[in-house]
Amino acid sequence: MAQTNPSAIGRMRRRLVLEAPVAAPDGLGGATRSFAAIGAFWAQLEWLSGVEQWREWRPEQVGRYRVTLRWRGDVDAGKRLRDGPRLFDIRAAADPDGSRRRLVCLVEEVVP
Repeated sequence: MAQTNPSAIGRMRRRLVLEAPVAAPDGLGGATRSFAAIGAFWAQLEWLSGVEQWREWRPEQVGRYRVTLRWRGDVDAGKRLRDGPRLFDIRAAADPDGSRRRLVCLVEEVVP
């Protein structure tokens, strides 16, 4: 059995909540989208870059981060991570070496 690097485990200091989209009928034939918590885990959050972009006629600050966690199969693009009041949209998730030990996610935090 492969040993996990203890120093990598020690860097996973953020308790993040995984949220999945949920559609609820709006009574008019459409649906409203909200998010529901489906799990929580410890992870490492690393700053990568930031940019300002215009969205819906207003400037927003977008921070890009890398999130590293123990491997789990239910994390993918379309879901999001919550760190207290902060929200991170998952853009990509991958198992870097195919061993199902770690999962690396690229996420974006949008700050209006």
